[in-house]
Amino acid sequence: MPRLIRQPSRVEAAGMPPKRIEEYIGRVNSGDETLSLAHMKSPHGWIEPGQRPEFREITLVLRGGLRVETETEVVEVAAGQAIVVEPGEWVRYSTPHPEGAEYVAICMPAFQLELAHRDPESA
Repeated sequence: MPRLIRQPSRVEAAGMPPKRIEEYIGRVNSGDETLSLAHMKSPHGWIEPGQRPEFREITLVLRGGLRVETETEVVEVAAGQAIVVEPGEWVRYSTPHPEGAEYVAICMPAFQLELAHRDPESA
């Protein structure tokens, strides 16, 4: 049976300056553990701690640009582009561009802080 998600839940974000996370599907808003879907708006200068998550993360940039650092490269993801980060890969997201970024992230399984394995010096 279809289930309407009437509104998202605000979730606290890592990194500075603060970004806005609205979870539509996931452990917080819908009780779903298999997948999370969140809409994010991060300001210019936001950077989050590096992490080595146990989940697959698919990110679609809607506006602005997102910088994705891995152990081997830095990828600039522009509006209309997506990036997939596999479980176990070290990654750090940031929005160094003046316009910041608006994007949608899907995590499988659903995002959970304990599964993110953030870098200890930044956690």
